[in-house]
This record gives sequence, structure tokens and C-alpha cells, in this order.
Amino acid sequence: MSELGDTVAILHDLISYPTVSAWSNLEMIAYLAERLERAGARVALIQDESGLKANLFATLGPETDGGIVLSGHTDVVPVEDQDWSSDPFELYETDGYLYGRGTCDMKGFIAAALAMAPHFAERGLTRPLHFAFTYDEEVGCIGAQQLVRELKEREIRPEIAIIGEPTSMQIVEGHKGCHEYTTEFRGLEGHGSSPDRGVNAAEYAARYVARLLYLREELKGRAPADSRFDPPWTTINIGKIAGGVAHNVIPSRAEVEWEMRPVQTSDASFVLNDLQDYCRDALLPAMQAVAPEADIVTHIVGEVTGLEPADENAARALVAELTGANGADVVPFGTEAGLFQQMGMSAVLCGPGSIEQAHKADEYVSFSQLELCLDMLKKLGDRIAA
Repeated sequence: MSELGDTVAILHDLISYPTVSAWSNLEMIAYLAERLERAGARVALIQDESGLKANLFATLGPETDGGIVLSGHTDVVPVEDQDWSSDPFELYETDGYLYGRGTCDMKGFIAAALAMAPHFAERGLTRPLHFAFTYDEEVGCIGAQQLVRELKEREIRPEIAIIGEPTSMQIVEGHKGCHEYTTEFRGLEGHGSSPDRGVNAAEYAARYVARLLYLREELKGRAPADSRFDPPWTTINIGKIAGGVAHNVIPSRAEVEWEMRPVQTSDASFVLNDLQDYCRDALLPAMQAVAPEADIVTHIVGEVTGLEPADENAARALVAELTGANGADVVPFGTEAGLFQQMGMSAVLCGPGSIEQAHKADEYVSFSQLELCLDMLKKLGDRIAA
């Protein structure tokens, strides 16, 4: 079977694992581990505290510093409330396209990397080639944060990271950070006919949201003059507001799930410091005047740094050589790349499929995109072979 045929067969298997972030990814990780071990890779599994999720880190080639990482996340977004034309967890082929949840984001890249693993092993690599497959990227890059801590502890120091996010096989050298939070409001329950005797958590959550919307407008004026991002400023999004049990009950609990995507570290500090002051000086005094135990607590879901474009970028130079690309772009969505960059690696995004298809019903990747990805990986093997 050809490398493309192998890739499609592997992708068929990967799509069948419903690795939505809320569920376990262990069956898929076991599948990846078995295939990589069969190719001769040294495989390590790194479980989370629950024992229901795991990262995989595998290596072909010599045990030295200066290796190259091929990285992808195993989790996918949910399919609920989406109108799919076929079973999202069964690969469907038609007219040169492969449909299924995760085909482009980003199991297509993982399948191509796995298909090429035996060929890499046969080449006698002169540099380490690592495979890093993580959990929970879609909900805050949680797995990758654990992985980079583990690599530091083990003193594993790759030089380059290629993250196979769907970029239509174009090089992406920068993206915004992604900071995700859940802010919890703890008030005092009561009867709706006497609002002054309770602390309405939903109302204080609404005031907090209003402050976030005010800050969102303020951030537009803080955009760097040379920002290449679209939009060029740090953004804030309100993802979910929850609270209350009935129309005539003062709710004692409410939550706001929100995120911001900073273009610069100072913007994150600006937002968080403002919200801290607003809660301390305005909201909490009013809440605690009625119920001293009332409180506002913000839980950090994930604070993932952005990928910062750099004048000197070995990953960009390597992937440009492999693909023939003569430029690199920036994107507004977040990935795990900044975490690898923080470790000291140069990093870029380059993978099959388009972000325009990600997270949508009838997500797909084309055969032609997979072929371009395989071509890049073949040339990578040639580049680091003995």
C-alpha cells in the first residue's frame, strides 16, 4: 500500500475514536503507541491525574539534543447540535475528500506522521525525530502544558517543532495567546419578591460581563501599530453564562466562561488587573454588605502563550526548504506552538486541511492536502537521514 493509502487507512481508525475533550483519549493513544513501537520508536505515555487522558511522546533516531518534533493534539470538539451528513466518527470518502470529526483538526496530520514512521525508521536518522501527541488542546492546551514540564524534567531538548494544525500546508509563524477562565459568583439565595435580602449571583455576573465588554472595546486602542494579526488587537469572548434555578428565586450561584486572545503580554495584565480591581472595589463590597461570605473566584482553565514571530526561526527555514514556501503568515487562533517556543524551540504551524473546515459539521480534509503533507514529511526524512 502507498503512503497515501496507509494514511487514509490510519485516518479511518483515528476518526473512529470519539476523542471529544470531555472523554478519554486512552484507546487512541494505545493505538498510536502500538504503531510507533512497531516502527521501532521509543514510546513514553504520560497520564493526567485522572488516569483517563494521556500524552504520547515517542522518538526515532539517536538519543541526542537538537531533534525535531512532529506535534498534534488527539482531542476533537463536540458534534452535538451540528447537522452532519454522515456519522462524524466514521470516515466517509467522496470526490477526493475525507469527512469526519477531526479529519483536518488534526488527525489528518497525525495519520500522515504515523504512516511515515516506518520509512523514517528505515532511513537511519542522524537527528532525533520526536512524535508528540497530546490531550485537551481544545480546552486550554492542558496536555501540552504537562508535556513540556515533563520534557524539561527529563532534559529532552529538541530544537524544532512542527505543529500540524490545518494551515493548508502554508507556514504559520505566529498566533495570539489563548487565556481561558471560568469566573464563579457565590451569592445568597432568597425569594424573588425581596431582592435586597439576597445576593443575586446572576446579576453580579451580568455586571462582570459588562466590564468585560467595556475592556474589549478598550483593547482595540491598544493594538500595536505593526500588528500583523486579524483583528490586530487582543480580543475577548464571552463563551457561556450560567446561573439560576427559577424565575422567582434569587440565584446564589452563577458562572461566566470567557477567554481572551492577547497579541501582547501587557494586554493580558491590563485585563486581569482591571478585573481584579473592579471586583475588589465595586462588586465584592456590595455583595458582602448583605452576605459576608459572598465571593467571586476566577478559575484558570488555561493560559497559553502565543507563538511570537522571530527574525531567526530554524523551524520556518526548514519547513520552507521542505515545502518550497517563500513566506510565513500569522493567524488569530491559538495552538500549542507557543509552549514549545517557551521551551527554547523554534516552532511553526504547517499541516493539511483548512481551519475554515475545523469545528464545523462535515469537517473534511482533501486527498491533495494529505499528499502535500506526505511530500513534506518524505523530504524531512531525506533531510535528516544518514
